[in-house]
Amino acid sequence: MIVTPLRPERIGEVLQLMELGEPYISARTLSDYWLYATLFSSTCPVAINTDDTVAGAVIAFRSQDDPADIYVQDVMTHPDHRCRGITRALLQNVRSQAEKWGCRRLYLTSEPDNQAAHAGWIALGFTNVPGDHEINGVSVITDFKGPGRSRAVYQLTLS
Repeated sequence: MIVTPLRPERIGEVLQLMELGEPYISARTLSDYWLYATLFSSTCPVAINTDDTVAGAVIAFRSQDDPADIYVQDVMTHPDHRCRGITRALLQNVRSQAEKWGCRRLYLTSEPDNQAAHAGWIALGFTNVPGDHEINGVSVITDFKGPGRSRAVYQLTLS
């Protein structure tokens, strides 16, 4: 497996991969993935198998308002390739870029009921940011992503 920046020729594969993440991931449009591949490829890595197929992808962005932050929008590993370190490798790629830029944290949000994601983020070194209530032991911030869009927030502090 190799980890490489998202390129326009991989957009269709990444879109199909993200569709497998429903209901927790909402696949974007081909135009959105073109934007990610063209303007944000340094924080949008993909994992390529030895058979030249996409096994995983991360879509992340450096904040323009607070350049010390990188927001991880989507993380998806193909179900046939899970538990092989792909997510860890992809996020390490984003982390390495963030550290080159002098960023101080990676952060992401998750649906409060996504227990598998919660366990994964904790295992990868992220902490669940204290919120204003808990759901099944997960701290949640009410309306974090807008009205009715409460989320569990996770962060990884960089050195």
